[in-house]
Amino acid sequence: MINVEIVLKNYMENLVLEKLDELIDQLDCCKCEKCRMDLVSYALNRLPPKYVASYKGQVYSKLDTLSIQYETDLINAIYQAAKIVSENPRHNQESEDQ
Repeated sequence: MINVEIVLKNYMENLVLEKLDELIDQLDCCKCEKCRMDLVSYALNRLPPKYVASYKGQVYSKLDTLSIQYETDLINAIYQAAKIVSENPRHNQESEDQ
């Protein structure tokens, strides 16, 4: 019997990161790693999770997210994140958040 590790993954993380890479040059905000992760966190907290536990589930989720509404929601969440993060950048904080 083959022991296959099952990993639970929120596929929406991949989608947000990919879309952010596409849009980053168009966003009027800092592009440092801390601000980038704040953008991703903000967007993910406003989008529905898409959990998958297998490659097949990932494929089905990807097909599901190809709709125009998902694309619109994803872009909207990223632009909202850019607005909020640029108004409240954390990259200048001297001590790291715990």
